[in-house]
Amino acid sequence: MSKEKSKEKEELQILGQNLNTILIQKQSFQSQLLEIDNALKELEDAKDDCYKIVGNIMIKSDKSNLVKDLKAKKELVELRVKTVEKQEEKLQEKFHEKQKEVIKNLK
Repeated sequence: MSKEKSKEKEELQILGQNLNTILIQKQSFQSQLLEIDNALKELEDAKDDCYKIVGNIMIKSDKSNLVKDLKAKKELVELRVKTVEKQEEKLQEKFHEKQKEVIKNLK
């Protein structure tokens, strides 16, 4: 196998690893969104005192402030998801192009 073919295979492997890393980040952000949505739902139903976790302790907090903070955090995480999705699309395109190259050169 020539050095060029070996290099192309290595590049394909690196693109695959980068794509996997992006997918893990995306999954993490989606998990955060789910947690935020669940917390907002719980706050909607909350009638009594509300608490915020800070470090290892829970601090009593105003419900409206908690909702405001969670909504801001949700917007930020949604933005991160969109950014990661764009990166994912670009990496998938590069991966498929490189994959076609490698297959073509193996023939």
